[in-house]
Amino acid sequence: MKNQDSILIFGSSGQIGKSLIRKFTKNNYRVIAVTRSIHRKGYQIKTQSNFGYLELEEVNSFTENSISKLMKKCSICINLIGILYEKKNNHFNLIHSDLPSLLSKCASKISINQFIHISALGIEQASDSNYALSKLDGEKKVKENFSRYVILKPSIVYSVDDNFTTNFMRLLSILPIMPLYYGGKTKFTPIHVSDLTNIIYEIVEKKIEGETIECIGPEVFTFKEILLKILKSINKKRLLFPLPYFLAKFNAKLFQLMPKPLLTEDQLILLKYDNIISKIYKTNFDLNMEANKKFDEEINRYSFNWTTGGQFSKKSDRVN
Repeated sequence: MKNQDSILIFGSSGQIGKSLIRKFTKNNYRVIAVTRSIHRKGYQIKTQSNFGYLELEEVNSFTENSISKLMKKCSICINLIGILYEKKNNHFNLIHSDLPSLLSKCASKISINQFIHISALGIEQASDSNYALSKLDGEKKVKENFSRYVILKPSIVYSVDDNFTTNFMRLLSILPIMPLYYGGKTKFTPIHVSDLTNIIYEIVEKKIEGETIECIGPEVFTFKEILLKILKSINKKRLLFPLPYFLAKFNAKLFQLMPKPLLTEDQLILLKYDNIISKIYKTNFDLNMEANKKFDEEINRYSFNWTTGGQFSKKSDRVN
């Protein structure tokens, strides 16, 4: 029987998923968290939950039958699944287009109350990026399949559990120099994971539907400014130098051969385009959903992991 206060989350083990589990279970929502490996991810997911409000479901094959069975137990479905680079069995079209299409078709068939799909900000102009094209196609299919959709397009989502600020903290703590792609001029509007979580919670509480919303933080930074802020936070001085495009492309070709690429050719293409509002859609601020976390203040809460002395490092000793 469908529980009217049950939320089904695909992609529950990532930073957004774990934050949503904390938020919703704390507010007495029952959460069904889907994972491909309960043995590897289950304990980590369980630690985020208010006791008694979380159910784990292991799904190894996403089929209409397996998804429909899960959706029959919920009133709201949230899809967080996404990849930053392609692997042998995980391609952009499969993850960003085919999967959202399947989920939204099942949502329509079961007639759930709300389907929330996470896409990405700043992809409308990136017609030469396979990542961007797959994300846009996924948005299109969701809108075609299910009228009670909400598509969220966040800028960079950061926190202690992210793959952005923490990667750069690690790299900048050990490398003497750091390349600046496109001169470091690409603009971003980073949003803290707790702010994005609050936005999603409000969307559920207010029963918003049929909206595409660009989710942004309160500040705009260039890529260079972000690196400088991270350097200040970890108390390091490094040389940041503009890398010519042909060298950057060669760099990306090498990096994408790694098991977890630092940079791929497709990501290099994306870096050409500003990650800021398009003015095509409403933003969270237009809908009176605030995002107030300041980038400097938040990264200082966890950057000590990459400073000399670790947790014993003093904020007063950091670079001015």
